[in-house]
Amino acid sequence: MLLDCVVQLMLEEGYAAVSYRSLAAKAGVTAGLVQYYFPTFDDLFIALVRDRAERSLRKLERGLRTDRPLRALWKYANHKDAAALTAELMCAGNHRKRIRAEMAKAGEDARELVLAAVAGNAKYRNFYGAPVSPDVVVFLITSMPRMVVLEQAAGMSTSHAETMAFLERYLDRVEPLPKGSAASGPIFLAPVRGANDPDA
Repeated sequence: MLLDCVVQLMLEEGYAAVSYRSLAAKAGVTAGLVQYYFPTFDDLFIALVRDRAERSLRKLERGLRTDRPLRALWKYANHKDAAALTAELMCAGNHRKRIRAEMAKAGEDARELVLAAVAGNAKYRNFYGAPVSPDVVVFLITSMPRMVVLEQAAGMSTSHAETMAFLERYLDRVEPLPKGSAASGPIFLAPVRGANDPDA
């Protein structure tokens, strides 16, 4: 419950707004209780990274076992709140080495999982007619949605729709959906609203 409240705080106000007092108020408990479970902020953020990484990997693993692993990765990477949370945790990691190390481990674990699912398939070694390493394709599909979130948070939107549509077309070539299926599509091309946005 405390970790869920941390996520809410970070998505609404950013990681810098997380304190024992603000988290306790959000959770309806005392600050002392929060500190009992998480003696330091590193403990709190590391627990959050591990919890969210475990949940995400379970979902990703299920998708990777299908015949459309890149679409599973695209859906995973296109989750707006997860991308925004990752961006906030990366900001925290810039100032805290232990958090940064935990983030790196979680990211590498996810990437290895995806590469193992696609590396043996020749169709992922071609990108619009040019030879390519599956590493490049996996990186593009994972990182582009997160970059969109970062830029939208700064008020940018130029080239986002075009880039995401380009990757969608690639997915349509290598992992076509059955006829009549709705494309997943990028789900967060509208600006990400911040805590100070009156319409949020």
